[in-house]
Amino acid sequence: MRVYVPLTLSGLAEAYKAGELGAGPFVAYAVTPALREWYLSDDIEELEYAALNRAALASLRLLAVDPGAVRRRVVLAVDVADRDAVADPDRGLEPGALGEVRVSAAVPMAKAAAVHVDLTDAETDISAAVDALGAADHGDDDAQFVVDGAEDHELLWFATQEIPQLVGLGD
Repeated sequence: MRVYVPLTLSGLAEAYKAGELGAGPFVAYAVTPALREWYLSDDIEELEYAALNRAALASLRLLAVDPGAVRRRVVLAVDVADRDAVADPDRGLEPGALGEVRVSAAVPMAKAAAVHVDLTDAETDISAAVDALGAADHGDDDAQFVVDGAEDHELLWFATQEIPQLVGLGD
């Protein structure tokens, strides 16, 4: 199963240095039955894009709790065994949990398929979105507009071989 793991650039650097993503369990996003029902599409590419966008929103939340992190969303696409990524059946249809799965075990970085990252020109809008998250969560429509504006920036696809350059560990 392909899952999309929300990260920050510093989190990606840690995973790269360790050679694996966490000891588990950790949150990721995937094409779950609830996401299929919500998105109303049978096109797997569209569904995976929806899961990727859910992970990008979760990356914003990670940035909100790490004031020193570079204001760029990061999502790592990894392949895990179906049994290792489980959706919570009690939360499946909650808007905030659509596509959410718990990955139960550490995932070797060798299982990473790609990394998706904002370009540096998105940092101002991403920073504004991070700052607006709290108000948006409390129903402020203007703040929600700012948060939604982060989606105006497409996450770019990078090969896993490019991770060292993305996190400042390469030449």
